[in-house]
Amino acid sequence: MAAPVRTLCRSVLRLSSRQFSTTCGVQGGEKWRKEQGVARSGTEYGPLTDLPDWSFADGRLAPPMKGQLRRKQQQEVLARRIVMLNDEMDRGMEAWSKKKEEAKKMEEHKKSLLLKPKGKLLMKKKSQS
Repeated sequence: MAAPVRTLCRSVLRLSSRQFSTTCGVQGGEKWRKEQGVARSGTEYGPLTDLPDWSFADGRLAPPMKGQLRRKQQQEVLARRIVMLNDEMDRGMEAWSKKKEEAKKMEEHKKSLLLKPKGKLLMKKKSQS
């Protein structure tokens, strides 16, 4: 029974003019959302995901849901990483500027150690400047 069905499916697919695509489709509106500066999908961030779904009748907020707590923790980890990388970048820039200053001082020191012109050459140099 399975063999005739398999043969039938193969013949139908061979005769079909439609092509099958195995690539994943792009989410509708993802390009527009990126251009507008909002999340790729509607479920990443924003009021629908960050705010509670309900509140008590007397105005108290509902307890946070697991997804909200998870997103909050991820945002805190990301913020800590950003601060750490920013500090690392500042230290790197300071080290780079110190190294540049030391190279400049070394160059000036080397120039000061060179032989100075004497006699007529010194007089020519003073009169030219």
